[in-house]
Amino acid sequence: MRSPDPYKVFRFVVEINGTRVGGFSEVTGLEVRTEVDDYREGGVNDYVHKIPKETRYPNLTLKRGITDAREFWDWHQQIVGGDIERKSVTVVLLDAQQQEKWRWAFRDAYPVKWNGTDLNATGNTVVVESIELAHHGLTKS
Repeated sequence: MRSPDPYKVFRFVVEINGTRVGGFSEVTGLEVRTEVDDYREGGVNDYVHKIPKETRYPNLTLKRGITDAREFWDWHQQIVGGDIERKSVTVVLLDAQQQEKWRWAFRDAYPVKWNGTDLNATGNTVVVESIELAHHGLTKS
């Protein structure tokens, strides 16, 4: 029996508050990390106890080509103006048949950084915008 092929990294969609939003070239920050403290027990020389502490979630970063769509710029400008609007952001992994396979949900997300590509008259690449989102953790469903 043949084992299933792993999913490809380029088949994904992003939803904000349940609505699919444009195409993205890159998503980073799909990570959960639990910090630990080492505890050395006297007389135990073959291992060190690892005591779990807090769990951290790095910021989620979404990148896409700049178009006339301004929702990320406008959302970040709200934050700059002091109007903190938190939203649900979901990254959905698809298989080769475009069927949903994994879903990561980020709670209470809001932008903490907007970034555009450096402009260069000698280049011919796509201008990319990047939005970095702080959030209250992720779940997988």
